Amino acid sequence: MTKPTAVVLDGYALNPGDLSWDGLSAIANLTVHDRTPEADVVARLAGATAAFTNKTPLSRATLAQLPDLRYIGVLATGYNIVDVAAAREFGITATNIPTYGTASVAQMVFALLLELCHHVQQHSDAVRAGQWAVNPDWCFWRTPLMELAGKTMGIVGFGRIGRQVAKIADALMMKVIAHDNVPTAAPDYEDFRWVGLAELLAQSDVVSLHCPLFPDTKELMNADRLALMKPSAFLINTSRGPLIVEQDLADALNQGVIAGAGIDVLPEEPPVHGSPLFSARNCIVTPHIAWATREARTRLMDIAVENLRAFLDLNPVNVIG
Repeated sequence: MTKPTAVVLDGYALNPGDLSWDGLSAIANLTVHDRTPEADVVARLAGATAAFTNKTPLSRATLAQLPDLRYIGVLATGYNIVDVAAAREFGITATNIPTYGTASVAQMVFALLLELCHHVQQHSDAVRAGQWAVNPDWCFWRTPLMELAGKTMGIVGFGRIGRQVAKIADALMMKVIAHDNVPTAAPDYEDFRWVGLAELLAQSDVVSLHCPLFPDTKELMNADRLALMKPSAFLINTSRGPLIVEQDLADALNQGVIAGAGIDVLPEEPPVHGSPLFSARNCIVTPHIAWATREARTRLMDIAVENLRAFLDLNPVNVIG
């Protein structure tokens, strides 16, 4: 069987050099571009059977100019960068990578949360600056410190990642409550409850967002909903940036409506126009790295290979749309 021609449009985020493209090269004549400007997409995909994209958009207008394209592999879970309806109309199979990052994203939730609880970096910097050495007492702390045991973790969106977050919260002796538009089997945690969104926001000491970005979840966390939270509560978002109204969250933090936030995703990525969260009180912002552990990216690469292999075997998996 003749190998298909495959093109990776923006491979650097997945593989900056610590992974291998050999799995895809074994089953396709592969060209990898670190990045592709939108203006160059059609030229780079001309004649290709398969395209791989992480965040490079593939619009209807673009797909209409690629008559040879039969497969799109999205190198991520979210696939809003592909016009899926147009792909289907043009006879193009599109797939995504749904399960690779569960453990890593859940871990990042608690990296953000524990930093909010203990401000580890701030205290380390203070020690290095000599503040401990001149302190009259045997220890000191620059911020209030919080123990998570006994606190309530409210999880919005109880899919794979939400459930993994719940498992870690339970291990830390937190109470877990959850909201999901389609509740499924409840985990066997003491005091676990399904609740409405308003009740979750009012009762939680920590709110962690894990819902997909749909029209009804865009700007889910606005001023009115933030006002329902406890003034001592933290908000964590490792899901999608547009779930939160940035200015409303910045105002809520600066006015003491809530106590802190840990944010790994923003509405604009990268934030070339800045963000009000950069100057907000007690707000940690990281550059969308929850997915990016080497272990998670290795799984992503392996699944991408298997997705293409399954398509070539006429038995596609992880099909979107």
